[in-house]
Amino acid sequence: MESREWETLALKEMLRFYEEYETFAEEGVSKPRDIGAPVFLHHPDAHIGILLIHGFMAAPEEVREWAECLYEKGYTVYAPRLAGHGTSPADLAGRTCDEWMDSVDRGHAILKGCCPHIVVAGFSTGAGLALAQALFKPEAFQAVISVSAPLKFKSPSVAGAEALNDWNRLCRALGLSWFAKEFVTNHADNPHINYLKSPIAGLVQVKALMNRVWKKLPALSAPALIVQGKGDPKVSDKSGQKIFTRICHDNKTYREIPFHLHGIVRGPIALELFDEVNQFLDNLETP
Repeated sequence: MESREWETLALKEMLRFYEEYETFAEEGVSKPRDIGAPVFLHHPDAHIGILLIHGFMAAPEEVREWAECLYEKGYTVYAPRLAGHGTSPADLAGRTCDEWMDSVDRGHAILKGCCPHIVVAGFSTGAGLALAQALFKPEAFQAVISVSAPLKFKSPSVAGAEALNDWNRLCRALGLSWFAKEFVTNHADNPHINYLKSPIAGLVQVKALMNRVWKKLPALSAPALIVQGKGDPKVSDKSGQKIFTRICHDNKTYREIPFHLHGIVRGPIALELFDEVNQFLDNLETP
């Protein structure tokens, strides 16, 4: 990439967000614009860049504390905004996991222009996307960090998401939209960041992403840190261990962090996570 072209790409991503926020934001529903803006912390001397991916119904602000911790350790960090996030639940309802992957791909292109080596990391659905990136572009990443990837949810509403989504589509096709249930309440850990209602169609996309990752996991070649929240009320405690076990190589690490909420990337509990991540990165060998 030509010198400083990454700056142009980063600006384009910010402008993309501003345009989509202007189009989709809903008064009384959407969060302030700064919550959804991509986070870019460029360290001029960084040898490694971290592609840091937020979760479903969240925004880059969710991983800002993590990004700042990594930046203080000398890394360049880019946290992309996933399509349909930082705008409105209605916008998210029309997005696919492939569009989320495209968002991450554009973030990768930015980091690739300013860092010789890149580690991909994510929380919750962002962890699923991080694993997908490492699986489908194995030559692109030095390592992958997965935190509380939603291999299996605890909520019954998520378990029946596909059936409800089919019902909603039928209702729309028959002109009976008032019978559809397009959204369910989201009891957010960070209500100032997360949407407060979850699109059923979006939950279907999360499950489709994780099914894709699960099938491909044995082929993962990148060094991996798998972290699972122990006592997570939203994602099954067994998810992290299952992901870890399915990875066939031995260059992998598994850690659990006991906590009563799903969100472990913000606040005091996040310090324990950051310590685990820093140890993993300190031991990472790069060419």
